[in-house]
Amino acid sequence: MMANNRRRLIGKVVSDKMQKTVIVEIERRKMHPVYRKVIKFTKRVMAHDESDTVPMGALVRIVESRPLSRHKRWAVEEVLQAEGHGGTPAIRTVIVQPAPEVEPIQVVPIVPAELVAEPSQDAPEAMIESPVQTALVDDAAPVPSAPANEEG
Repeated sequence: MMANNRRRLIGKVVSDKMQKTVIVEIERRKMHPVYRKVIKFTKRVMAHDESDTVPMGALVRIVESRPLSRHKRWAVEEVLQAEGHGGTPAIRTVIVQPAPEVEPIQVVPIVPAELVAEPSQDAPEAMIESPVQTALVDDAAPVPSAPANEEG
């Protein structure tokens, strides 16, 4: 039973690297008075752990105490939930699947209508001597016709 009036807080142990000392992170949430958004505040305090057995990642209740050192003013009262050594993140397994095969894109030349000459009967392989524009065209999309270039 808690007979004294000392402050008690609940937090998570984020470091246990010192002798008989743990660092406890205390999370507090408060609603902004104007914007009505919940804001998260965290505070890290050093707490005395006499048994030196509290693991990292454990949920603990700390109690206010007299100054034990320059930075320690809290002591671990009770371990609420021991999660073991929670310092290293869990390893995730990622399954990599090959990408589906995609048909290659065809390159189709686009020639303005005014440059296209009717093939003559004398020369069935008539060549157009103007530069040819090319564009990437999908098989499903119709080939757009180029608008006539009017200068004026």
